[in-house]
Amino acid sequence: MTVADDQAVVRAGIAAVLNAEPDLSVVGQAADGEAAVALAVSLRPDVALMDIRMPGLDGLRATARIGAEAPGTRVVVLTTFGLDEYVFSALRAGAGGFLLKDAEPERVADAVRVVASGDALLDPGVTRRLIDRFASEPEPRDAAVLGTLTRRETEVLTHVARGLTNAEIGEVLRISPSTVKDHVAVILAKLGVRDRLQATIAAYETGLIRPGRR
Repeated sequence: MTVADDQAVVRAGIAAVLNAEPDLSVVGQAADGEAAVALAVSLRPDVALMDIRMPGLDGLRATARIGAEAPGTRVVVLTTFGLDEYVFSALRAGAGGFLLKDAEPERVADAVRVVASGDALLDPGVTRRLIDRFASEPEPRDAAVLGTLTRRETEVLTHVARGLTNAEIGEVLRISPSTVKDHVAVILAKLGVRDRLQATIAAYETGLIRPGRR
């Protein structure tokens, strides 16, 4: 994987944490978005960890360019509390995961593994704040697509959009995590989206979920 952050100490710290994991390896580091894109194109890492605020090309535009120029590389964005206004732009650009910068080291390592496997990860704390902001000014999406979902699939999508894991959804609905996983796969296919993050966006754009709605 690669790590992009304009703060050298933060960048080195993240790299050290990940390199300490036996199954993970940082192959390159970048101090700005242009360098992050160049590394993704030349090295083709499975995952690129990306800061948002960087000089020159920021993390949002870098994420979009990596999606276009190195589609095999998935992006995990590391964000801070004050960056809510940027996150959905990055999701639309194709980010596969979001974590707060104060996440525990093992959480960062797990996020890399999850996203590298083709799944997606959104920090629950990020989910609540960012979804509230996004849903206040949603972009239109045809709500008719919800009619293709069964009642159970709609329930699963609702919980996915709230940031629950398959195990947590299984506990709520009293079904096995493997059954939840099967439902999620069908939901993604019906919505025509790539992963759970894109499904979350669809849930809010269609009005299935709104801020404060339980």
